[in-house]
Amino acid sequence: MRTFALFPLSGLLAFAFSLVSQAQSGSFQVAEHGHPVGTASFQFTAAPHGYDSTSLVRVAMQGLDYGLSKDEQLSSANQLQHVQLSAAVNGSAVTVVAAPDSAQILLNISANGKSSTARLDSHPGAVFLPDFDPGALETLLALAVTQNNRDLWAIIPKNTGSIEPVQLATYPDQQGTLDGKPIAVHHLVATIAGANTDLFSGPENQLLQAELAQQGFALVRNGFVLTPPAKPIAPAE
Repeated sequence: MRTFALFPLSGLLAFAFSLVSQAQSGSFQVAEHGHPVGTASFQFTAAPHGYDSTSLVRVAMQGLDYGLSKDEQLSSANQLQHVQLSAAVNGSAVTVVAAPDSAQILLNISANGKSSTARLDSHPGAVFLPDFDPGALETLLALAVTQNNRDLWAIIPKNTGSIEPVQLATYPDQQGTLDGKPIAVHHLVATIAGANTDLFSGPENQLLQAELAQQGFALVRNGFVLTPPAKPIAPAE
């Protein structure tokens, strides 16, 4: 039976506050049904206001030509301060800017020659969550620890924008290797707007793998192998 994850605070809580106290980065392969279709990466660096975060994503496959560049500023508690996203989806340019504004989050989206502005409810445990962004999932893992897996939210920069609750459930730990060395693997499932994402993270809460089972996509950190591997994702019928 699934239960909500309550991580031991010793060590992990301290790690959450120092998640990006020094430069941290990760590079990932994007796969669809086990076949490589792109790459994704992120980098966190310390800054006077807290942390600067950048993400880059490139996916090229039949029916989807997708590129993303995200620059984000987070507080020392990994809370959103400002984010700017530039993307191209099948040849159409998309720009998104989001930042807290009083008790709300102001979200400006420009796509297909049209612009929209949304004011969303503000939550301290909110993460800006574009498609295929490993940096956003890394931030979600950090916020899950500081928020004790409660009151987590995802800002979805699609259409006119929305904010959705995130429910996290924990499963038994697994094993894997990172750069050929054994590593303990935590397994969480995030449910966002009815869709499940399996998240596999290391002892220091770093993202190792994400499985978007309903869409058939996966993000796998370079050098990481889950043992035994996750069940193959069957193509949708």
